[in-house]
Amino acid sequence: MSKSEYSAEFFPPKGPKGQARLDAACDQLAELGPDFFSVTFGAGGTTRSGTLATVERCMHRTGIKAAPHLSCVEGTKASIGDMLDSYKAAGVNRIVALRGDLPEGMEQPGVFNYANELVEFIKDRHGNDFHLEVGAYPEYHPGASSPADDVANFARKIKAGADSAMTQYFFNADAYFNFVDEAESQGVDIPIVPGIMPINDFEQVSRFSAMCGADIPRWIRQKMEAFGDDTASVQAFGKDVIGDLCERLLAGGAPGLHFYALNKAEPTYSLWRELKLPIGETRAAS
Repeated sequence: MSKSEYSAEFFPPKGPKGQARLDAACDQLAELGPDFFSVTFGAGGTTRSGTLATVERCMHRTGIKAAPHLSCVEGTKASIGDMLDSYKAAGVNRIVALRGDLPEGMEQPGVFNYANELVEFIKDRHGNDFHLEVGAYPEYHPGASSPADDVANFARKIKAGADSAMTQYFFNADAYFNFVDEAESQGVDIPIVPGIMPINDFEQVSRFSAMCGADIPRWIRQKMEAFGDDTASVQAFGKDVIGDLCERLLAGGAPGLHFYALNKAEPTYSLWRELKLPIGETRAAS
């Protein structure tokens, strides 16, 4: 990846209203000309069946490439191989390879224990058919036994053949820069793109952060809680906080930004415009 890349993430919708909301978000964000959209892969069968359909629909509507998330938590080598073949047939050229969260009641992963094993499997089966993206955790994975082990695990994914990485979202730029330095000390030389969560609904972001281990700095939390039900102030302050974070990351050499859009266009669209990120021509599908 020689140039900076900018992307946005969606999840497979549920029901007609959810699909209409995603279609609108996809269409509006496509106007910005992102390098790709990514589409999450639900554990336990919750949204897995919708990932391919969402990827195909987004690409057909906009002409923007879409990268499905692929988890090694469940499935067999045969079923994962079938999914890869389906993605290749659909014109997908990028996969986000993840270990995935264990569904409730599941104590051990499926056929692959770790994402590096999934990366190796994809490389063995498909060579360079797919650009392989993996996850990174600037504040360290909540399941890691230590920060050093987490960085070592990340390095294993790169050595297995990953081409680039996107991080879990965070609100502390120093955490990202420190993680990149630690990864480079382990011989990692691929782009590590920071994940960005726009703050449009603080209660929602707070819930997500508690589940994934993203730390919300005390000064941000206290200010947000002081706004109470003043939605306009929450959103204005959230835009300032995330805008400043993005500017610092890019000024410090981050190779792009990956926005967690949550199937909504406006927060990401507004940040993109205010940051004056590159805007490509609309690539409508023919």
